[in-house]
Amino acid sequence: MRFVLPLLATAMAVHATAANAATPAPTPITLDQAMANPDWIGNPVESAWWGWDSRQVYFKQKRSASAVRDTYQIAGAAAKLVEEKQLANLDSADPVYNRERTRAVLLRNGDLFERDLKTGALTQIVRGTTPASDAQYAADGNHVQFRVGSDWFSWSRSERLVSPVALLRTAKDPDAAPDSDFRRDMQLRLITTLAQLKKDKDDTRDQRNTDRAADATRAPLPIYLGDKVTIETSSLSPDGRYLLVVTAAKDGDKRRIGKLPKYVTESGYEETDEERKRVSEAGPLAHHLKLIEVATRKVTELSLDDLPGIKEDPLAAMRVAQKLDALKGNRAVRFEGREDSIRWSANGARVAVLAQAIDNKDRWIAAVDLSAAKLQPLHRLSDAAWVNNRGNDFGWQPDNSTLWYESEESGYSHLYLRTADGKARPLTSGKWEESNVTWSGDGQTAYFMCNPKLPGTYEVCSTNTRDGALKELTSLGGVESFALSPDGRKLLVRYSTAYMPAQIGTISSSGGAITQLTDTRTADYKAREWIEPQIVPVPSTHGADPVWAKLYRPATLEAGKKYPVVMFVHGAGYLQNVTKRYPVYFREQMFHNLLVQKGYIVIDMDYRASLGYGRNWRTAIYRQMGHPELEDYVDGLNWMVANQQGDVKNVGIYGGSYGGFMTFMALLRAPDQFKSGAALRPVTDWTTYNHEYTANILNTPELDPEAYKVSSPIEYADKLKGNLLIAHGMIDDNVFFQDSVRMAQRFIELKKANWELAPYPLERHGFVHPESWYDEYRRIYELFERTLK
Repeated sequence: MRFVLPLLATAMAVHATAANAATPAPTPITLDQAMANPDWIGNPVESAWWGWDSRQVYFKQKRSASAVRDTYQIAGAAAKLVEEKQLANLDSADPVYNRERTRAVLLRNGDLFERDLKTGALTQIVRGTTPASDAQYAADGNHVQFRVGSDWFSWSRSERLVSPVALLRTAKDPDAAPDSDFRRDMQLRLITTLAQLKKDKDDTRDQRNTDRAADATRAPLPIYLGDKVTIETSSLSPDGRYLLVVTAAKDGDKRRIGKLPKYVTESGYEETDEERKRVSEAGPLAHHLKLIEVATRKVTELSLDDLPGIKEDPLAAMRVAQKLDALKGNRAVRFEGREDSIRWSANGARVAVLAQAIDNKDRWIAAVDLSAAKLQPLHRLSDAAWVNNRGNDFGWQPDNSTLWYESEESGYSHLYLRTADGKARPLTSGKWEESNVTWSGDGQTAYFMCNPKLPGTYEVCSTNTRDGALKELTSLGGVESFALSPDGRKLLVRYSTAYMPAQIGTISSSGGAITQLTDTRTADYKAREWIEPQIVPVPSTHGADPVWAKLYRPATLEAGKKYPVVMFVHGAGYLQNVTKRYPVYFREQMFHNLLVQKGYIVIDMDYRASLGYGRNWRTAIYRQMGHPELEDYVDGLNWMVANQQGDVKNVGIYGGSYGGFMTFMALLRAPDQFKSGAALRPVTDWTTYNHEYTANILNTPELDPEAYKVSSPIEYADKLKGNLLIAHGMIDDNVFFQDSVRMAQRFIELKKANWELAPYPLERHGFVHPESWYDEYRRIYELFERTLK
């Protein structure tokens, strides 16, 4: 849709979570409507950002019946479509401010601009075909530094001139002395003409390089890193003196790449795409960190020897058991991206890097002694399972000596400060998690997402560096993201509720009532009454904290009636679905309304491994995927039977991706408790999934084959007793269709009955075509109707 309805309300009440008899009867929903193109709901605010003057905001929204995203501006009461003639003066999200916060660098469509925050004047810095990136202010405040490809540049505001600072090349230095060779040495010794020609060439080269270095109007000489590496990322010091470069071995990843077949194509012929690589002891490649003195072009490989524990192998016993070679030297590490792994102080005097062991057991933050070219460890986080890939942000305070960082060392992700004397203290604490940190311009106040009330209730919180006092600034329950205004006085908050897709509003940065700016829902959707999910704690019989769940049921249960139970399993494993936000699974939520209409009760659980519950919850599945989660679902089933009149003899389960995997585990490992299930785009064998996700939890197949065996549904195929639907997109490039095909072959060989495989030729991992959504959920509905009633 191309318009937004402004709301006059200045505050929004959070939806209640408990259904009661006085609630209006839910509006009936059909399967066709629930699975239709979601434009009928009203498209959410996908992203939002401030204008330069802190008085206007912008947001993007999908256009109805189109894949195009439109940009809107709100400068008063109503939202207006940004016209084409306005695009050249548009602000962008995530500006980079100078130290005084009087200027900001904007990156828009790969081009770079500077905005004067006093006058609003916009100056274009660079216009090119290759996108600029990693913009930052130089230490002097008068220059803007940025990267294009692997090259670093500096823009002078006074001269309006862009100059190269460092030009990185993955090639041999053509001016480097050749390797020693006895024939060459003999020729130069015996043939004086050759020796003179070589001297003339060397003298000319030396003079050219000397002149170039002395002439400030000329570009610097390239910095050659050799032809055996690739550049992963680089970061320039704000004072322009040093460059940190992350490299990897060129052509070092020897893992095989499979082919993904496509059968329904424009050409009418079968076509293939390359698949992603699979989990293996062979990958991913180790990273190396190089320090470069820009003026001299001197390149120094930084040793990792001083990182505590870098030589210790936490998986040594497994290597012995599998008769694999012992670790030699340091463990391999990776530095994942500049914004995640390298942070300079504003004056360029200090830099910190974040390295993570490829075995996933350690994460280090280290400073770099620039003069000595040596790492200085600042913080180590170890985990016998795996170090969280989230909650690893860090950076320097305005004093250029105090480091802030996130750590899960308490068991929950929290914010810490480390002063120059090496003393660290937490700024947040408790059995809840902070995330998405934004600092005020003076570095005294941190703003972040928080869930201190309930794991699924998200607000914007703040704390200060003086006493660490925690303050909840919002009371919305379903905050999705936020942005601090350029003047630091307001927050632009993106939030949602169970049946309201993400909208935006503004609030004072000190807290208070929110001014709601948008409501993009259609009149048809807003007129409907929905079953409000009850957020309930399910007691655990296995010593875990309560397992939080969403319950969908009639407002009043009929006395004496037993209701068939449907259990939904969210995907990703680490995702969190039991929140007050608008769910990723909004279609499934409407489907749950339909199921309740048809006489079912439904529960959706944040099983162990889900996001938002702390370290122990996250790592409960280490080396045993599908086991703790199944225990939680059995607890949920028993709770439904004991408290919600659930029929223990008629229980169905379904979900996609990890939810499909768990559907298999339920039907195959607890076949007497789960009568029917629909496994959508499921993992059936973890050896076929990607390395970055799987090796965290199960190590590698070569190193820990038993973990893969106990965690892979295909190993339990002989236990199938119930009714099973498998549905999978045939061009799924995340969980390959091959997973479901191999499981089908196992069922065929085992002569199993009551199962079916539904392939979708034009769908990848996330379905996009309403016809496919409808067909898939028609099959799920018919499965439950046929087997649970």
